[in-house]
Amino acid sequence: MIFTNSDGGARGNPGPGAIGVIVREDEKILTQYSAFIGKFVTNNIAEYEALIKALELARKFTDDEITCVLDSELVVKQLLGEYRVKNPHLLPLFLKVQKLQENFKKIKYVHVSRENKFQIIVDELLNNELDRK
Repeated sequence: MIFTNSDGGARGNPGPGAIGVIVREDEKILTQYSAFIGKFVTNNIAEYEALIKALELARKFTDDEITCVLDSELVVKQLLGEYRVKNPHLLPLFLKVQKLQENFKKIKYVHVSRENKFQIIVDELLNNELDRK
């Protein structure tokens, strides 16, 4: 089973933003990615951008079933249809995720705490990007 862990953050919210992503097969990390995404982004935008990159990277490893793990309760609940997407800046990102979902037979979204061992890794990746700027 392929899993993604993604995290996005902005210092200042809005402020400088970055993302961190890993794609793994169970405990084994297959690839990791981090990037600075802009000088004026919100945490929620960064969370969506990180998930988008995670879905793009996961596609290189499977088109079957994946589990996307995030520490953003808002994003997970929006993707599960429990919350509406009210923010006009988030809607295009939400729709992009919906389109990327078509590349997989099944996607499961899971919310975890920031203390999850893989979330700690992606948080470090994004913070390293922000520290470099």
